Amino acid sequence: MPGLVLTCGYIALFLYLIGRLRFFSAPGLRRRTIGWLFLLKVAAGTALWWIYTHHYPDRSTADIFKFFDDGNVMFGALPHHPADYLRMLLGLGNDTPHFDAHYYTVMNHWYRRYDTGYYNDAHTMIRFNALVRLFSFGVYHVHTVFAAFLSLTGLVALYKAFAAYVPGLGRALAAGLFLWPSTLIWGSAPLKETLLFFGLGLFLLPVVRRMGGKLPWTGWAWMLLGLLVQLSLKSYVLACMLPGLAALWWCRRTGGRRAVPKFITAYGLALLAVVLAPLLFPALDVAALIRQKQHDMLGVVAAMAPGSYIPTSLMQPGWGGLLRQAPHALYLSLIAPLATWNTGLLGLLGALENLALLALVPLAAWWARPWKEMDRPLLLYCLTFCLALGLLVGWTTPVIGALLRYRVPLLPFYSLAFLLVVRPQRMPGLLRTPSK
Repeated sequence: MPGLVLTCGYIALFLYLIGRLRFFSAPGLRRRTIGWLFLLKVAAGTALWWIYTHHYPDRSTADIFKFFDDGNVMFGALPHHPADYLRMLLGLGNDTPHFDAHYYTVMNHWYRRYDTGYYNDAHTMIRFNALVRLFSFGVYHVHTVFAAFLSLTGLVALYKAFAAYVPGLGRALAAGLFLWPSTLIWGSAPLKETLLFFGLGLFLLPVVRRMGGKLPWTGWAWMLLGLLVQLSLKSYVLACMLPGLAALWWCRRTGGRRAVPKFITAYGLALLAVVLAPLLFPALDVAALIRQKQHDMLGVVAAMAPGSYIPTSLMQPGWGGLLRQAPHALYLSLIAPLATWNTGLLGLLGALENLALLALVPLAAWWARPWKEMDRPLLLYCLTFCLALGLLVGWTTPVIGALLRYRVPLLPFYSLAFLLVVRPQRMPGLLRTPSK
């Protein structure tokens, strides 16, 4: 009972903040609606807790619990060794035998089985849970509430960044940002996707505003915070986004005609820089990193034998290997989830979601506005990001259950691309913002 009271207290606090903070004032999206979306996310995060408590009870393999449990180990240093807690939380001088002996070897997920050399994002989630532990007093559901609020904040920021580019379709944009099953399920619990949405929103909102004019210092501060959050989590999402973002920035800042050639040129130059980077910085060999990640995932498959594994051969070295496996990667990202409809509730939701994603393609063609009326640079930005992330996830993740999570960040941009193509008048009235 005390845990329930504490959880409800934090829900009430965040609802109050949604009603009072100016940030949650968004065109075409009422604060009451945002409050209901927050409650829906809390419910989705709680449902995931129920699934992993009663249907998949192996606590050591459930991300929602393993980071929470390791966070408790870190938090356990606070009463008697507060300096240790702060050093681990901030990552300052904490890589010593002392911390290994007393904390990290006690945790189950501080060190990963396959280390490819780049930042271990599990550390961020463990630190997040250790920080929230200050407020939760060990009640897991409080962590869900905090995670749902941070994710909501990031998604509201994405809505505010792009609502002006799809006038009259605010409701449809909100649905595309908040209501995909994968976004609700994996983006509402204390998982990496939750904080990733928070970082994406904080980063992209000021970036988009800067493209249209000046930005106050507070905007630059939020942009930097969002960038740091992304770098400390799934940095590959940021890597997939930056070439298109640079091309979009160039098109916005230069203006004029020939937006498509400008975008393609800038994007091509960015890709060329990625390909040539290993000549100067061998550690930035993207093709080798992707191949190593696929190798690591195949090792996990061999050890755990997941039921949703799609047979995949190890790609050949170099960019040629990536290109040869590109069709298989896109198949994994865009088609294979259809086969999970009979693997349980999460699999059924994933299959239905994938069916809806595919159905939007012919629907967009049927409802398409004239090419000249489209915001072509923004459309190309969304499409190139979805393609890059879809390829990367497909190259490295031959397990459909994991793939459905890893591709979650592309869902908001897939939705935005659809809305940039269609005529607002052809959309159902329920999804259109009423004219004033």
